[in-house]
Amino acid sequence: MTAPLPISLFPFLLLNAAICFTICDANSNARCIQSEREGLLKFKNHLIDPSNRLSSWVEGGDCCEWIGVVCHNSTGQVHQLNLAPTLSEPDEFAPCFEWEAYERSKLGGKINPSLLELKHLSSLDLSYNNFSSIYILKFFAGFPEGIPHNLGNLSKLHYLDLGGNYLKPKSFQWVTFKHPSLLKLRLSNCCLEDDPSPISVNSTKSLVILDLSGNGFSSVPKSIFSLHSLMSFDLSENSLEGPIPYYFGNISFLEVLDLTLNHLNSSIPNSLYSLNRLQFLSRGENQLQGTISRTIGNLSSITHLDLCSNFMLKGRLSTSLEYLCKLKEMDLSYKKIEDGISEILQSLSRCCLGSLESLDMADNELSGHLTDQLGQFKNLAYLSLARNKIFGPIQLSIGELSSLKFFDVSENQLNGIFPLCFGQLESLETLDFGHHTIFEPNSSWILPFQCGIIELGHWHLGQKFPQWLKFQKKLSVLDISDAGISNVMPTWFLNLPIPFKYLNLSYNQLSGGISYLNVTYIVYLSSNRFTGQLPRVNHWQNLGHLNLGSNSLTGKIPPSLGHINLSMLNLRNNSMFGALPSTLQNSSLIMLDFSENHFNGSVPEWIRDKHSRLKVLSLRSNNFDGHIPHKICDLQYLQNLDLAHDNISGTIPKCFSNLTAMANRSNQSNYIYEWVSTRTTLFYLSALLVLKGQEDEFSATLGLVTSMDLSTNSLTGEIPNEIGSLIELRSLNLSTNLLAGNIPNEIGNMELMESLDLSVNRLNGEIPPSISNLNFLNHFNVFENFSYMGNHLCGPPLTKSCNTKGIPTDVANNGSSSEGILGFVIGFWGVVAPLFFNRSWRHAYYRKLDQVESFLNDVWG
Repeated sequence: MTAPLPISLFPFLLLNAAICFTICDANSNARCIQSEREGLLKFKNHLIDPSNRLSSWVEGGDCCEWIGVVCHNSTGQVHQLNLAPTLSEPDEFAPCFEWEAYERSKLGGKINPSLLELKHLSSLDLSYNNFSSIYILKFFAGFPEGIPHNLGNLSKLHYLDLGGNYLKPKSFQWVTFKHPSLLKLRLSNCCLEDDPSPISVNSTKSLVILDLSGNGFSSVPKSIFSLHSLMSFDLSENSLEGPIPYYFGNISFLEVLDLTLNHLNSSIPNSLYSLNRLQFLSRGENQLQGTISRTIGNLSSITHLDLCSNFMLKGRLSTSLEYLCKLKEMDLSYKKIEDGISEILQSLSRCCLGSLESLDMADNELSGHLTDQLGQFKNLAYLSLARNKIFGPIQLSIGELSSLKFFDVSENQLNGIFPLCFGQLESLETLDFGHHTIFEPNSSWILPFQCGIIELGHWHLGQKFPQWLKFQKKLSVLDISDAGISNVMPTWFLNLPIPFKYLNLSYNQLSGGISYLNVTYIVYLSSNRFTGQLPRVNHWQNLGHLNLGSNSLTGKIPPSLGHINLSMLNLRNNSMFGALPSTLQNSSLIMLDFSENHFNGSVPEWIRDKHSRLKVLSLRSNNFDGHIPHKICDLQYLQNLDLAHDNISGTIPKCFSNLTAMANRSNQSNYIYEWVSTRTTLFYLSALLVLKGQEDEFSATLGLVTSMDLSTNSLTGEIPNEIGSLIELRSLNLSTNLLAGNIPNEIGNMELMESLDLSVNRLNGEIPPSISNLNFLNHFNVFENFSYMGNHLCGPPLTKSCNTKGIPTDVANNGSSSEGILGFVIGFWGVVAPLFFNRSWRHAYYRKLDQVESFLNDVWG
């Protein structure tokens, strides 16, 4: 959604007129008033200006020509003072020097009272600087009594912006200054919080625009509802909880209401639907629930409607939308709307064919097929219907959407031949048909437009590498994964002049070397047939994700790879060898997967130094030796640790109890993802994990999985009691080691355990009765007995009982022959019968037998 709309009612028109008048007269021939110039110079002398951006403020100069100062044409009086940073905040891909320049452009220091000499000041902007709350409050409210006397001297002030400066968390009461002329007040991102004392706003009832976004309010200040002239109210990105107050319905002049990114968890009160002046309504990314009322059609003035990412909100809207005749932007994504897409298009077409510019209904339960009516929305520039249940072909009428820039219908059941009408969409910049969409492009197909984003994952593009990519000159994001391409990566593609920000060619059969790739942020080339060594990385300074898993790459990891600040590195299932370079300690990794290679040496001691964010660590099936370094215990966010099938010896560290993500739910993330602005959706990290003897890929649910696999090594000693503190662990595999002693009783504390394997060790004694507490284990672990086989254990669930000394006794020898035969029959068919009917159980059983055979061969050999 775009920024809130400009307000058009009479009080704000006065503000606009005043500001416009001064701007129109900004090229003034009149010199500024001496007292105001001296006041500004005194104000400057108390500032900290690292970038010297106020260098034009000098003695004897005309202050009307100074940067940030706007004067009246005929009188020379200062009307505006705009001292916000001149540089915009850099984006996430910006290099460090841009961030440093932005920080240096901020002013700091004291706010001198000499500013009060500007008696005709109507607009004051000090936003996003580094002024201390002490000096801000001292100037605007007065200390120590908090008497609001100073600002009263600026009697003509209409606009005040202090956003982005740190104010005391509970200092909102200082806004009670006696200032009847103030119309617009911005206090966004000021660290304000709830104040238990009542807030008096009797003298600020003229306020038209109030921005409190990005603070820490948990409830809406009730005194706000006495601001009957309020037309724009922004409380987005706070911590609001509970229901939406019905008092909003009493602010009858309200045109803009933004409650996005809070924790509101009620239904939408009907009083909101009575605000017939409302133009901008955003309540996205909360926990709203219930049904969207049909009375939403009463919002006849609405132009921007955003209810996205309220996953429990549902309803049918098709008949209500036909009354929203001024609608320009609508975002109803990530909900449970069950309408047919044809009915929604029909309803919208009755009233807003000429006004609708953006429609986002992704991630709902829309069904049906697209109709020709789609082509009638002549001004539609953004259309996202991704991840629904829409089927059938793309209609030819889409070629009539001459304004269309963004088109995403991925993860539906669309099919047919790619329509040639797309050749008419000259404005198109983003095209996403990926996932579960079956299209058969013509062999000579060439995209007639220049896109920045093309996502065609799971298409059938044919065996040859698509030649039409040669003609795309603006492409920064490309996903043609799982597209059936099976030839060599062409040289022209490796040498494209414009770098990709995101490139996904995974799950094809591409071959050849990849000595060079022109990619700056995300590379996914996994599950292909690439050979040779890793590509050069000198130009990948901002690379965040590198996935080259499941290829045929060889050689060592170059030390230069460690000079990149990677967050994900996957070299799984290749033929790489050698020790891990120590330079990798320079990266700030979330995921590291080197499994199924030929790496050797010890598990690196530096694994903790700069990897406090590490959540997935897999070194399985290599030749690592030595002990498990205790520094691994400092990885407080680690959720999946896999060191299986190596040559690791020594004992299991007792300090594993410090792995807090495995021990404390509050330290876990439900999702492991990053927001990548170059893509159309959230980017979930994915990982291959071996759980219950099976290898599966986890993506959106990866953050819900916690596992530890130390199997098939040479670990000795006892299982430490501290392992029982890992109460969030879902899977634990310690099989095929040399562990001895008893199973600790504390394992019974791990109540969420679904898979436990202690087989093929030297454990002895009674299986702790506390194991019966593991309800999920008893439910999911079909071959429960095999989790303990290859040891000297007794007690349930095994058939061997224990004597008084905890030594196994054969139950069969203690009972009658008939009981023994009956037990054998029941036990035999209880295990064998499922093997006939369930392939995955059968495979798991045979894998376990293979492990036992391998272990016995090693012992007896």
